Amino acid sequence: MSKHLKRLAAPVVLGIPRKEKRWLAKSSPGPHPVDLSIPLIVALRDMLRICDYADEGRKIIGARKVQVDGRVVTDPKFPLGLMDTLSLLDTKEHYRVLLDIRGRLRLVKITKDEAAWKLARIENKHVVPGNRLQINFHDGRNLLLTKNDYSTGDVLKLGLPGQKVLAHYPLSSGAVALLIGGKHSGELATVTEYQITRGTQPNVVLFKEGFFTVKDNVFVIGKDTAEIKLPEVNVL
Repeated sequence: MSKHLKRLAAPVVLGIPRKEKRWLAKSSPGPHPVDLSIPLIVALRDMLRICDYADEGRKIIGARKVQVDGRVVTDPKFPLGLMDTLSLLDTKEHYRVLLDIRGRLRLVKITKDEAAWKLARIENKHVVPGNRLQINFHDGRNLLLTKNDYSTGDVLKLGLPGQKVLAHYPLSSGAVALLIGGKHSGELATVTEYQITRGTQPNVVLFKEGFFTVKDNVFVIGKDTAEIKLPEVNVL
């Protein structure tokens, strides 16, 4: 697999100018795939514009002045993905990675208290030795539990940098969801029903706004109201 990426072939989620230069940093292997992530140095230079050149960005990152999800990151190509938090230690600024209505990842400024937690969607779960349950999240992290209290598709509010469960937002009627794929990507909608489909067809979620989508496109962000600040979102 190539370690290089031309700007013309850059993922749509980056939403950056494609003809200014030829090359662009490519995300390293990590918690988010290349086509759904922002390389850390691209976030600093092209989105936040705290530096003009990649070398300057590498020095900032190498000086251990940048944190992702409460932990220092020194890889300039570290992949930032949906719901990740980015903290700049020198300026004491904090951001959360979210999706806008054009399907692009954006950095939304948040407070220090908001940067102390993140939302993580449960992708799957299975039993591990010791009769414990391991649940795996959308950002690559996992959590070992003794009780089966959560379902796939549910979202947990996790403390950072640890993983203490602060709240639970089930994928059920009345939940407020952010659409992260499909025609309504970037919009907010209220869940009315979650239908489990037999066979090979994907499960679907129905919304009060009059449409439905597959389960993978739904990210619950609250029970009655959204728990996070969003970029430009078209609320139906």
